[in-house]
Amino acid sequence: MSLTESLPRWDMQVVFPSLQSSEFNSAVENIEKGLDSLEELFEARGIYKGGTGGIEVFDEVLNAYNKLAEQIRPVNAYIHAFTSTDSRDETASAKNSEVDLYLARLRKLSKKYAAWVGGLDLDRLLEVSLVAQTHEYAVTKAKIVSEHQMSPEEESLASDMEITGLSAWSKLYDNTTSQLTVSIEFDGTTQDMPMSLLRSLAYDPDRSRRKNAFEAELAAWKKVEVPLSAAMNSIKGETLTLCNRRGWESPLDETLFNTNIDRQTLDAMMTAARESFPDFRRYMRAKAKALGISKMAFYDLFAPIGESQARWSYSKACEFVAEQFRSYSDKLGDFAERNYKENWIDAEPRPGKVDGAYCMGLRRDESRILMNYKPSFGAVSTLAHELGHGYHNYCLHGRTATQRALPMTLAETASIFCETIIRQAVVKTGTAAEKFVVLEASLQGSCQVVVDISSRFLFESSMFEGRKKRELSAREMCEHMRNAQLNTYGDGLAPDGLHPYMWAAKGHYYGRSFYNFPYMFGLLFGLGLYSVYQQDPEPFKARYDDLLSSTGMADAATLGRRFGIDITTPEFWRSSLHQIRADVDEFERLVDEGAAHPI
Repeated sequence: MSLTESLPRWDMQVVFPSLQSSEFNSAVENIEKGLDSLEELFEARGIYKGGTGGIEVFDEVLNAYNKLAEQIRPVNAYIHAFTSTDSRDETASAKNSEVDLYLARLRKLSKKYAAWVGGLDLDRLLEVSLVAQTHEYAVTKAKIVSEHQMSPEEESLASDMEITGLSAWSKLYDNTTSQLTVSIEFDGTTQDMPMSLLRSLAYDPDRSRRKNAFEAELAAWKKVEVPLSAAMNSIKGETLTLCNRRGWESPLDETLFNTNIDRQTLDAMMTAARESFPDFRRYMRAKAKALGISKMAFYDLFAPIGESQARWSYSKACEFVAEQFRSYSDKLGDFAERNYKENWIDAEPRPGKVDGAYCMGLRRDESRILMNYKPSFGAVSTLAHELGHGYHNYCLHGRTATQRALPMTLAETASIFCETIIRQAVVKTGTAAEKFVVLEASLQGSCQVVVDISSRFLFESSMFEGRKKRELSAREMCEHMRNAQLNTYGDGLAPDGLHPYMWAAKGHYYGRSFYNFPYMFGLLFGLGLYSVYQQDPEPFKARYDDLLSSTGMADAATLGRRFGIDITTPEFWRSSLHQIRADVDEFERLVDEGAAHPI
């Protein structure tokens, strides 16, 4: 498959005819009316810190809030479907800015709600209100949020300022990177490529082309490092300021609270991850041997090896994923087929489209998936991963907006589980060549989620430490990134072949804080769940769907205990990493036996 093969774009006309349609404009107007009504309700019922509203109005207030959040969800997702596939769409950008103002108003109401709940007698509330009982975890969290709030006036101002602060800087990043075009010479011909397409050349079998693309990428990031470093400094500076004013010890502590885990759990996971670095370095050395080089550089991490890459055309990938999902359950297989049939996936790389992949909930049990499909098993794995997110949204259908608030840690549960299903399928039924390719793709992904995510965690931690004192230059950010990669990849990569601009390449840094370790949590938690499934498959399935539907209704440790998992000690995380270690052993064996060669 060539990089220009025709690939599907998602169908959004089933939601609204267009951004200019009367139906869409009516939906936006209804959001504004709903906000007006909810603000009036909050004022009338005294829903603010120290307000007069009592327990008797709780049901009315939370039901009204959930109803409005459900109204906003499809409109916001619809707009995002346009801005993420073409950042140059001025109409979509204008609509996005308009809805941002509505979201800021909703955030203000959410903060008022939390402050008000913090003043209620929660024991009495949970005794008398069925609505509170079905939202017990969210209510308990709201009380903690209230303890970390500034004054009502300051919280209101912070919500307003976020539009021209964090949100604006994040948009600058998205617009700059999605519109970044890079000139690169291949075989005497100069081509202009969007950054997303250029970065896909990391999967090219020709090392000279990979290196050429990598060097062009670094040069391109260098040209835009000033606006991107300004965005990074501003976002992290705002985060530190607000965390301090709200009484959080650090941005990490706030993130842990928001992701429904504690410091003990994080430390246990990161301890096990550090212990596993030597195993991943063994994998990298073995891959270098398979590629016929002495040591890999960053641009070799995604290099294909083996002989079955050509099998993975997009249509074959869709067929394979649906078939393997069905081997788990008809419900999961039907869900995948529905995505294809109803055109929920936008898979084509193109100018103006953001890089990477994501899944967003749209309406009811529907989702939309964005990806930039590449002809490799890694892309098949990404397809399964994002469909897993969609299935998670499907299982959450019927929950209220508040109950559906997913922490990032548990948001990766279904995606990793679905990846594991297809990997195991090839390992069991594929040819020797296919098994080798899938084993390498799996280790490649695990290396990214454990080793690279660890480097990102170290980078962001050092970024916050430095930003406490002053702004950091782009050069300093590159130094922090290089040090983080040296401390994680170690001798697995050549020291002169690292990626100092990874802070520019990854959009995850341009959110509030630590959009990284939850991916590792998701991988290792998902592997742990898959082991439970293998031990007793049939009873697991119903419990698993119930777990997915409850991920916004309990902390991660509580949900883990339902399956006999204790996430607060390193032992659980080591057991998941042990599965990866066994794959490294097998990969080394196959390479030593000469089972692989570059394609």
